[in-house]
Amino acid sequence: MLRAAERAAVLWKNGGGLTREVAVYPHGTDLASFDWRVSLAEVHHGGPFSIFPQVDRQMAVIAGKLELSITGRSPLTLSPESEPCHFAGDAAVYAAPLQGPVTDLNVMTRRGRFAAHLHRCRAAASVMLPLEADTTLIVALGPFSVRAASLEASLAPLDALCLNAEPYRCVTASSEGAALDLWLIEIRAQSQ
Repeated sequence: MLRAAERAAVLWKNGGGLTREVAVYPHGTDLASFDWRVSLAEVHHGGPFSIFPQVDRQMAVIAGKLELSITGRSPLTLSPESEPCHFAGDAAVYAAPLQGPVTDLNVMTRRGRFAAHLHRCRAAASVMLPLEADTTLIVALGPFSVRAASLEASLAPLDALCLNAEPYRCVTASSEGAALDLWLIEIRAQSQ
């Protein structure tokens, strides 16, 4: 279990926001040596993104609205209803929050080593989640429970759970009295 309350906040070099690391592989690696990394960021002021050579990035807005400018592409406005945005970590990117701070979910994978698929899962009350990737991270947007053969966990908003395909084949996520809402991150090793 990766509890939101236990994540350390790291202020950005440009002072425009802060990041809280959710999970990194290999465990304990820094920004120059990770194979994959998942984090939550708070964007308070506009500014350029850090450059990450040989890294593929995906980002989804969880709260607020973010204007994103990526070199060679038309500007985008991202909100919690938007699909995740994909871009190269070595592209020049500028982001500006609109109408207040923004919280976003970031997934970075080392190109050629790992690939990730980020998608939002919403259900009326419960859903069965097959675990087909090497690693699956579940990030809660609201409170819910996760159950499998030898696993039972309750997640609060922004808590996360990191699961390997083995020993779990699938988990059931359910929310009592409210709609289920979460982000699912599937990470797969690439053949070298």
